[in-house]
Amino acid sequence: MVRLDDSDDVTKCWLSPDELDRLERTAGRNGWTREVAVQLMGRCGLRASEVNYPGDEHLRWSDDGDVWLFEVKGKNTKGGEPKLRDAWMPEDVADDVHKYSRERGLGASEAWVDASTPSVRRWVKEAAQTVAEETDDERWSEVSSHDLRRSWATYHLVERQVDVRTMMSIGGWSDYSAIEPYLAEPTEKRIGEAMET
Repeated sequence: MVRLDDSDDVTKCWLSPDELDRLERTAGRNGWTREVAVQLMGRCGLRASEVNYPGDEHLRWSDDGDVWLFEVKGKNTKGGEPKLRDAWMPEDVADDVHKYSRERGLGASEAWVDASTPSVRRWVKEAAQTVAEETDDERWSEVSSHDLRRSWATYHLVERQVDVRTMMSIGGWSDYSAIEPYLAEPTEKRIGEAMET
């Protein structure tokens, strides 16, 4: 179930990996581009405003780390001009993006997702509303594009215990105070795993 925190002015949601999968598939019913956009936010940690930048020319296999990395032009959390960073892409998402790009006949310099930031945000809201209706669970109605990034960051920081410096680098946070809000309480599963004797 979608976890909510509505104690502040803005409702925050966290989705599990299975819930992210469901949202991806639901978005994909209205076109593969929408599914790719949700994958870039929920599985690679991009902001909605960063989704329309990367394309094939930005994706590379790392010689040293044996991982897929891709260039992102995004928010500078210290202010000023947007910054370039290398983001991490799971292998199954890279496979999907390669297939998508080939099927669409995209050139190396063409963005995978040619859509405005408001459109990307709307796609997430529409998919989440569809899931809310299908599951009769109104919590889905609260899910936003930023919740996908929040879910990605929290899952890797809290559940997988990826070190903060790595997450800051691939997620585009310039200092600890910018990433600290993503260090949410661990789930019951994580507590159980950590405390097993």
